[in-house]
Amino acid sequence: MLILRRKKNESLLIGDNIRITIVDCAGDGVRLAIDAPKQISILREELSEAEQSNKTALAPGADSVLMLQSILKHKHDTEKNHEQK
Repeated sequence: MLILRRKKNESLLIGDNIRITIVDCAGDGVRLAIDAPKQISILREELSEAEQSNKTALAPGADSVLMLQSILKHKHDTEKNHEQK
């Protein structure tokens, strides 16, 4: 991790095409201006973590999938036995 000290209106460059400028320093916060190409995604870390957490919650576990398969197979077998009678 690189730690830098910058003052208001000072910038730092990342590569050839990303510029971060300190816009304001007040209290316990810093306002940044980020100039980067549109194809580069810029997210606050907590939003990125929430997005990942939501994706994980949406993905079914292997046990859930196996249980659902078992239930559906049992239902199918039961319906098939009723049709044969």
